Amino acid sequence: VTSGQLREQGNALFQAGDHAAALAAYTQALSLCDAEPERAVLHRNRAACYLKLEDYAKAEADASKAIGANGRDVKALFRRSQALQKLGRLDQAVSDLQRCVSLEPKNKAFQEALRALGSSMHEKMKTMSCTDSKVEQMFQILLDPQEKDADKKQKAAQNLIVLAREEAGAEKIFQSDGVQLLMQLLDTAQPDLMLAALRTLVGLCSGHRSRTAAILAKLGAPCLAAVLGVEHEQVSLAACNLLHVMFESLKEGLQKDFRGKEDAVVLDSSKDLRLLIKHLLELLALEGASAHGRDNALNLLIKVVPRKSPKEADNSLSLWVIDQGLKKILEVGSSVCGTPGSLPVTKNSRMNASVLLSKLYDDLKCDAERENFHHLCEDYVRSWFEGHELAGKLRAIQTASCLLQGPAEAGNRVLELSGIMESVLSLCASVSESHQLVAVEALIHAADKAKRASFITTNGVNLLKEIYKHSERDSIRIRALVGLCKLGSAGGTDFSMKQFAEGSTMKLAKQCRKWLCNEAIDAGTRRWAVEGLAYLTFDADVKEEFVEDKAAMQAMFQLAKSEDSSVLYAVASTLVNCTNSYDHEEPDPQMVELAKYAKQHIPEQHPKDKPDFVKRRVRKLLVAGVVSALSCMVKSENLALTNSCRELISRVFLALVAEAEDRGGVVAQGGGKALIPLSLEGTEVGQTKAAQALAKITITSNPEMAFPGERIYEVVRPLVSLLHLQRTGLENFEGLMALTNLAGISERLRQKILKEKAVPMIEGYMFEEHELIRLAATECMCNMAMSKEVQELFLAEGSDRLKLMVLYSGEEDERLQRAASGTLAMLTSLHPPICKRIPQVTVHWLEILQALLLSPSVELQQRGAVVVMNMVAADREVAEQLMASEMLEILLVLAKDQDKP
Repeated sequence: VTSGQLREQGNALFQAGDHAAALAAYTQALSLCDAEPERAVLHRNRAACYLKLEDYAKAEADASKAIGANGRDVKALFRRSQALQKLGRLDQAVSDLQRCVSLEPKNKAFQEALRALGSSMHEKMKTMSCTDSKVEQMFQILLDPQEKDADKKQKAAQNLIVLAREEAGAEKIFQSDGVQLLMQLLDTAQPDLMLAALRTLVGLCSGHRSRTAAILAKLGAPCLAAVLGVEHEQVSLAACNLLHVMFESLKEGLQKDFRGKEDAVVLDSSKDLRLLIKHLLELLALEGASAHGRDNALNLLIKVVPRKSPKEADNSLSLWVIDQGLKKILEVGSSVCGTPGSLPVTKNSRMNASVLLSKLYDDLKCDAERENFHHLCEDYVRSWFEGHELAGKLRAIQTASCLLQGPAEAGNRVLELSGIMESVLSLCASVSESHQLVAVEALIHAADKAKRASFITTNGVNLLKEIYKHSERDSIRIRALVGLCKLGSAGGTDFSMKQFAEGSTMKLAKQCRKWLCNEAIDAGTRRWAVEGLAYLTFDADVKEEFVEDKAAMQAMFQLAKSEDSSVLYAVASTLVNCTNSYDHEEPDPQMVELAKYAKQHIPEQHPKDKPDFVKRRVRKLLVAGVVSALSCMVKSENLALTNSCRELISRVFLALVAEAEDRGGVVAQGGGKALIPLSLEGTEVGQTKAAQALAKITITSNPEMAFPGERIYEVVRPLVSLLHLQRTGLENFEGLMALTNLAGISERLRQKILKEKAVPMIEGYMFEEHELIRLAATECMCNMAMSKEVQELFLAEGSDRLKLMVLYSGEEDERLQRAASGTLAMLTSLHPPICKRIPQVTVHWLEILQALLLSPSVELQQRGAVVVMNMVAADREVAEQLMASEMLEILLVLAKDQDKP
């Protein structure tokens, strides 16, 4: 292949809208080409591709190479000016455009672009000059100790924050020594002024790497960490937000060749990142730091340390945090409220520490890294367990609990250390409530794993029964009950594997519901009742009783909406069990027979887990208001909403929209809105389940009503994800049906579908063997054909798209005929050149059109007539071919038919 052929291929791909493929063709051509003029043209073409792909730095670089070879290349100059505009370098963009106009004075496009750019620069200059005096005035009001007017100060603070959100205003504040003045506001220790300073700094740092680095150098990491640890909750939260923005801006520079708005060479920011993280880790173990400050630090570490995706190769930040700060994180996880030497923590701190530990452990890539993690955890637990008497043993057991809720493998390794499990069992019988609480919780978390469950069943069940029957404290009894629930549900949904005597499970569930509804008990303790139900609802009898108990359902939904984040997973698990939305495969009958013959255990389904029972339970949950509870759970920005928790919620939503008549109610209560974030982040299974639920809603509801405003455009990406080859046939089919509905609404939606690269996948499914999938893909293409770009694809050289549509119009399946002939009618109406191409794609074109007109279906006849009318109008030669055939007689007969107006 020559470079010239590759360039032609690139041009064709660019015209067809496949900019990434065109870029690849031009790049390959460059590698084969030595002639300077030819290389300049290829660089200019690559610049056009980069502009379309929104990589403006590379577009500017390629255009500059083309200009270097030929300074009078107006196309390259114009493309560089477009890239420079997007990069914020307006003065250089103006210079390139002026050169274009001087080379081609009569070119209207160049003149218009120069005029538009000139006016936007004028606006910017005007804004800058009027901003100067505003900035000084605002700082004067805020820093004046004599100024007593609170409203005036509040207005000045608000104006400063708004100004910092605009690039021009942010730059002005920064250049006017604003960072020094903001530091003075932080030093006042007045919450209102500190909040104003922190929110203004957020505006200065957002998306601006060099400014962030300069602000960090000026303020210092210790100062920011100290503000994060203050007692005032809102100030601490604002500091957390600022640090998150700083992390994002600094990280952006590490991830790509970043020139961005500032076009400045910035030193490596990895040192700044590590310095900030080091101070956050120190804050965790600092006694003077506030409890919510500690929570915010954990929250930040969860967001910024682990890799966003396993595809990223570098996990060095996680390794560094484990080496430098694992023991500090465990300090928070091992805190026992009310014991001397424990750090001040909130009810969510230990859960946050567990989530962070879990994320760090999941970010490790090899056995050696995991072994190091285990050793550090074991060393920490031993340091407390050996030689610290009772207080130390409590801290060691609490650490094991924290690890079991996070990286369970590390928790199991800790429990295997000599004496730990024995201490747990002996402390369960302690007279001190706080000691007993720690031990019983550890026992409950330990019961999760089958190999330990057998040990606990032998040694712990009688102990838990004793505590449950004889303890006078509800807080202890409810936890003992959960331990019994866990052990009682070890058989899962297998009806034949009952752990306890008949009726015991129902008694435990009844007690759980009773405690759940008792508002006199604090929410933290009632949460454990939901934990119990999460295990007991494996039993279908328990599910049936639970959905009949409206008070218990309402109490659980109220807890889900509360601030106690640790309850989310238990609520989601209970709902997954009630709706049977877990994965269950039907066993192969032959394998069942073999298992019987070999006397192996065969799982049995409970009679009340049959589809009719599940459908009734779903209805009762919908009536009780499950959708609003789930929507609140998704909205809550808390750390317990882990990816696995998101997956459970997605499963429940998919079960709730299984029946078409229920979907309107789900949308009305906010289900559609909640499903969008679930479909965009989380586990792959969770995202797919949420996307499938969105597809079901889009198929049977009016999408514009279900997803009002801009939200409808957010639905496109999840629906396109259902077309990937690894999805099931049903998911492909529902994705195509939903996209068909969206493509019929507006050109903007069709453009969004094109941008998500869905068209090649839709085309692929038009060749699918399964007739329903093939039909859905053809219908989807029919609606997509209203787009100019799609119409052009049907004329692309070497493409069989048009041939396939003509042949499908002659298929035996009437629905497929209807979709294909509808596409032809659309294409011939909107893009007349296609009319001339139809006779060239297949020799059977004429008989297929005649068969459409002679069809018993009026719809097919009408589609055929529209195609023939468009072809006659488009080209004389085609019209002659049509009229020379029997087509004229057929048309004469149809024209006289009074029954078909």
